[in-house]
Amino acid sequence: MNASLDPAVFSLRPGTLPLLISMPHIGTHIPADVLATMTEVARHVDDCDWHLERLYAFAARKGAWMLAPSHARYVVDLNRPPDNVNLYPGQDTTGLLPVDTFDKAPLYHPGGEPTAVELARRVALYWQPYHDALERTLVELKARHGAVLLWEAHSIRSQVPRFFEGRLPDFNFGTSNGASAAPGMADALAECVTRHGGYTAVANGRFKGGYITRHYGRPEQGIHAVQLELSQITYMQETRPYAYDEALAARVEGLLDTLLDEALSRI
Repeated sequence: MNASLDPAVFSLRPGTLPLLISMPHIGTHIPADVLATMTEVARHVDDCDWHLERLYAFAARKGAWMLAPSHARYVVDLNRPPDNVNLYPGQDTTGLLPVDTFDKAPLYHPGGEPTAVELARRVALYWQPYHDALERTLVELKARHGAVLLWEAHSIRSQVPRFFEGRLPDFNFGTSNGASAAPGMADALAECVTRHGGYTAVANGRFKGGYITRHYGRPEQGIHAVQLELSQITYMQETRPYAYDEALAARVEGLLDTLLDEALSRI
């Protein structure tokens, strides 16, 4: 991670399909001014959705549009609402500007937590441009194709006691309890995983879809949004240095391809 050179806020790779794959948590960059206020643990960006751009490279080749940020979720979480309302009332979660890791390790030195002014600054600099690009692309694809699929690509360690007990299912599909996509979409995708064999799946379980899925999914207007929270144990090493496992990933890639086709057939 280079803290001295700030990259573009996001990258958007055009495609040919009515499919936009958003990967809001793959960024690893932390600007120098932000990093100066943070603890050493922040430098590891442990809660990154590691290697998803590599795992989904096949989708870009088949014509998906790909949207990805450069900056880490520790800078600002693109999948949280700008007013920082808890998306899972009554459950522990991290916020728009996380102050600790999934393991509750502090991200800031004592007294260095972001102020309301700093929150507004980061939303304007990093959050808003990503969402503007997301909205524009969905509108363009809807106009071009009549309907569009927004696939929210995420991943997480298979065991994070802060958020859930035991091991997470391998494939966690969220459609905001059916509100963000065509009827039965999440269940159909989970059933597809079950038919494939070798993996576990759940529809609208612990991960029902974050802000992006809930905000942009408007199936009645032809915009269908699905979040997949993929267990990292299915394709990589879950501990530092978070190595990519080519053999595991190759198996998952084929299933992801099938899942994208299944979802596209339902919009």
